[in-house]
Amino acid sequence: MGMFTRALTYMLSHGADGLKQVAEDAVLNANYILRAMEDILHAPFAASGPCMHEALFGDKDFGGGLSTLDVAKGLIDEGYHPMTVYFPLVVHGAMLVEPTETESKAAIDQFITAFRAVVERALAGDEALKQAPYYAPRRRLDETGAARKPKLAYEG
Repeated sequence: MGMFTRALTYMLSHGADGLKQVAEDAVLNANYILRAMEDILHAPFAASGPCMHEALFGDKDFGGGLSTLDVAKGLIDEGYHPMTVYFPLVVHGAMLVEPTETESKAAIDQFITAFRAVVERALAGDEALKQAPYYAPRRRLDETGAARKPKLAYEG
């Protein structure tokens, strides 16, 4: 019920004109990121025109066996929560960036700079990305071990 209350509060606080504006801002932000990154990242649907509220990229041309996950973990070291990875399934190594309507151009430019830096490292085959994040409180999980031997109960 709390989710519905928050959504309704958000809608009522913006009103009809405000909701239209935040939707337009989210679309503008996503297209700004798409156009800023399409020269360095595989953007499979960029040629079909503007995107809606999310920019979609793939991991084509990454060197040294690097993957979308390595880029996402590298972004953590740059101070950013990583994008949605491996979804949608129609794009190999999908990276789905969904900027919110509240981000300023300056904040988006900072994100693009960090994102480009990490992608350039991936394209160059920087092996250090395979161990990222280095500066987060937690390092990478053993995903294979977690899938094969999940701990489904709390052990205090």
